[in-house]
Amino acid sequence: MKLIAANWKMNKTTQETKDYLEKFLGLVEGIDGVDILICPPFTSLCVAWEILKDSKVKLGAQNCHYEQKGAFTGEISLDMLKDLGVSYVIVGHSERRWIFGETDELINKKIIACLEKGIRPILCVGEKIEDREAGLTLKVIESQLKLALSGLEDVSDKIDVAYEPVWAIGSGNPAMPEDAQLVHSYIKELLGKVRVLYGGSVNPKNASDFLCMPDVDGLLVGGASLDPLSFAQIVKASCADKA
Repeated sequence: MKLIAANWKMNKTTQETKDYLEKFLGLVEGIDGVDILICPPFTSLCVAWEILKDSKVKLGAQNCHYEQKGAFTGEISLDMLKDLGVSYVIVGHSERRWIFGETDELINKKIIACLEKGIRPILCVGEKIEDREAGLTLKVIESQLKLALSGLEDVSDKIDVAYEPVWAIGSGNPAMPEDAQLVHSYIKELLGKVRVLYGGSVNPKNASDFLCMPDVDGLLVGGASLDPLSFAQIVKASCADKA
């Protein structure tokens, strides 16, 4: 099934989370044939789980630490996330890489820890604009995948991959669907039948354009997921595409 995931980033208080989810669940009631995932900030995971636990909507986290416990001030372990009903974790988002300095080695440790704990990682990969202009997109993607998955055997049924070109995220300038298709196809050549999502300035108007591409298996949505009506429209676009 396709996966439509919302990455709220550093947005929404607990009350705003409650209000959003109560409205959103009504908007997607009765929708089948698609996996829906909400990734709120850490502070909203508890209230989100209380609302989502009896629904079909899954709960994800935006980050994790690879150690189980210890002197890691400000970090969150996978056991803590599992305790709050989290079943997915976004790993290696470009904002974690380029703003907070996460390395491919660190991302690899997080992927391994997620798999050991039974939480499904969404591994984010994507090129910067200078890589794209130099014709290095596929080389960058291949390098990020190989380093992030170093030491692991076939992971095609254990992880999802999100292709998010760095230059498209939050810019209002998404990749062309055909360009996304090319990268998604290449990722599947490297990894096998892995589910590959597109992310980067996705909105209700362009969601179906991406979803109709044969190797686009879902979407990782940022800004457009902050409004429940907007995100519900994107979820419904995935169902229309399937129909």
